[in-house]
Amino acid sequence: MSILVKHYEDRYTEGALCVWNEVVEEGIAFPQEDFLDAVTGKEFFEAQTYTGLAVDGDTDAVLGLYILHPNNVGRCGHIANASFAVCAGLRGEHIGEKLVIDCLQKAKETGFSIMQFNAVVDSNVHARHLYERLGFQRLGMIPGGFRMKDGHFEDIYLYYYKL
Repeated sequence: MSILVKHYEDRYTEGALCVWNEVVEEGIAFPQEDFLDAVTGKEFFEAQTYTGLAVDGDTDAVLGLYILHPNNVGRCGHIANASFAVCAGLRGEHIGEKLVIDCLQKAKETGFSIMQFNAVVDSNVHARHLYERLGFQRLGMIPGGFRMKDGHFEDIYLYYYKL
């Protein structure tokens, strides 16, 4: 399987929704609790500074995605934030790594100078290891900062990367 990272286009909305909503449904990584539909999803993906898609080069199927946007406004508007999602059945295939690397490049190209992740869940070990391997610095931990789908709370970590 050849994996291409592309900019979001309308024709990928259905595939992007499947990936996004799967992670929301799992309730273990994204803070969102509501699913996106064809209308709200298209609006959401287009509203980001950049939405990148990992696409199978042979089938054109969406395998994963990321959203890139400001972490804050005004005097902190140079700090980017991003979220990443990979189809559950394809995790471990280095799709997330391709997405993160592309996201860092796009963040720099669009004028950001820092990437900050606000809420990387403690049990999301593979993501934490990936970020650290790529040079992100862990800044700290918020005890009980994320409510898991089953109702228990897990610690979250903040990460920083100088672009």
